[in-house]
Amino acid sequence: MALVDKTLVCRDCSQQFVFTAGEQEFYESRGLLNEPGRCPDCRRDRRRGGRSGSQGPREMGPREMHKAVCAACGSECEVPFQPRGDRPVYCSDCFGNQRDRR
Repeated sequence: MALVDKTLVCRDCSQQFVFTAGEQEFYESRGLLNEPGRCPDCRRDRRRGGRSGSQGPREMGPREMHKAVCAACGSECEVPFQPRGDRPVYCSDCFGNQRDRR
């Protein structure tokens, strides 16, 4: 069966986009059964961590950083998450060393 281009509607921004025959072949070759629900722009925004659709893309400002004490070297550092206290927190240098040991 020959594949033909399909026009789909994005679930986020409600814009129409074309699901090409080539993209359909790619989906089939990977065993993907569902058609894409988002247009290429909204898929890209979603992968980057943004929000799309009627709310508009999320402004990507500086990350909120939280102060912590490194469990390995004891130095004060900043991390991009709120430490909970139930797991060790490492500064960037010690984190890299911990990852290299695994």
